[in-house]
Amino acid sequence: MPATPPPCCTPPRGTGHVPLLELAPERHEGALDGMVLLHGGEYLMGTDDSEGFPDDGEGPVRPVRLDPFLIDTCAVTNEQFAAFITDTGYRTDAQRFGWSYVFAGFLPAALRREARRPERTPWWCAVSGATWDRPEGEGSTVAGRSNHPVVHVSFNDAHAYASWAGKRLPTEAEWEYAARGGLEQARYPWGDELDPDGTARCNIWRGTFPSKNTATDGYRATAPVDAFAPNGFGLHNMSGNVWEWCADWWTTDHPTTRPLHNPLGPATGTAKVIRGGSHMCHQSYCNRYRVAARSANTPDSTSGHTGFRCARSAPQPT
Repeated sequence: MPATPPPCCTPPRGTGHVPLLELAPERHEGALDGMVLLHGGEYLMGTDDSEGFPDDGEGPVRPVRLDPFLIDTCAVTNEQFAAFITDTGYRTDAQRFGWSYVFAGFLPAALRREARRPERTPWWCAVSGATWDRPEGEGSTVAGRSNHPVVHVSFNDAHAYASWAGKRLPTEAEWEYAARGGLEQARYPWGDELDPDGTARCNIWRGTFPSKNTATDGYRATAPVDAFAPNGFGLHNMSGNVWEWCADWWTTDHPTTRPLHNPLGPATGTAKVIRGGSHMCHQSYCNRYRVAARSANTPDSTSGHTGFRCARSAPQPT
């Protein structure tokens, strides 16, 4: 069984327990709203970039062939997730466990001092009562953040929402194809330069990690889901802002002998793939906002910098 990768900036819940998934009823009407049709075809997945992390399984570069599919132009928002909760009464993993990880810099000093912290990523605090609608714990709200990506959602939660919406989570191959926006082997969704012409194109950590974020891209925490210019496919924030859950179980063993057709990853595993990096990523530590970069977390894990977007197989012509 493929091992869970070491934590990057995505702390695992660490319980070893995956709750039973509560699948909400499918709701197919309106499922194409906010989506774009991508025609698929063959592309080169992965990278041998010198800035990459070979141990993460970013390479080797390999041909992949995809059927047409649809994908959300933006990550799922707090407003959209609230509609799901209202319609179904679903309880997220963070609500069931009673806590989630919050970045220490967003918390009052007293709470920072008393919170439990992971040894390898001590900038995260396990905060009681932190959930999707209380992102910094008791007393916080998502007021003014309706168009920000929902966070503190596990893979299980994302899967349940997608089922309710008549969609699904993208495969890792679909996610990377979409993130590339039609560019072949570019480092970012817009090209090879992080800030072309000195203009920030994504929401990442600017400054010195983890002590000082200068927020020169305009945001210290999450940004609205459409805050930056879209890539060539019309998709926003495929780099930075929040990590996004994919359907695949984690592996670093990628077949390369022939073009893969709609690859799905391993049949089993202990961690699900996440892609795109987040507002917590910095070149000095977690340079994983490149389109080929990848990480993973256990399906029940939640944090203040992980969300998702949905996909759907393209309707077959009649």
